[in-house]
Amino acid sequence: MSLINNKPARPGGLSAITVPMDSKDQFYKKLKKKLEEETTFPSDYLFKFIVPTSVQTISKVEKLFDHMGAVIRKKTSKKGTFTSISIHLQVESADAVILKYREAEKIEGIISL
Repeated sequence: MSLINNKPARPGGLSAITVPMDSKDQFYKKLKKKLEEETTFPSDYLFKFIVPTSVQTISKVEKLFDHMGAVIRKKTSKKGTFTSISIHLQVESADAVILKYREAEKIEGIISL
């Protein structure tokens, strides 16, 4: 069964399989290693998310980066169902990047790219 945040996906909508915690931990370990090998910190990092278009959901994403000097750009899909959010932020370490992704994954319906 396809799930989005542990809820059945609507027919024709985006769907994703919920990733077990061990797999998430492995993913973040690989990401950290890749970031440390390929990036000199501090560095400008581009976070990209897709969320269902709702003022509350978009606001939650923006609050994660509030008062950090982030440049946030939003673009709504043609049908208005989803909003892509691009966030440029100066980060100090790979751990700072991963922390933001872990905070973001708690937002219902978010897809991290």
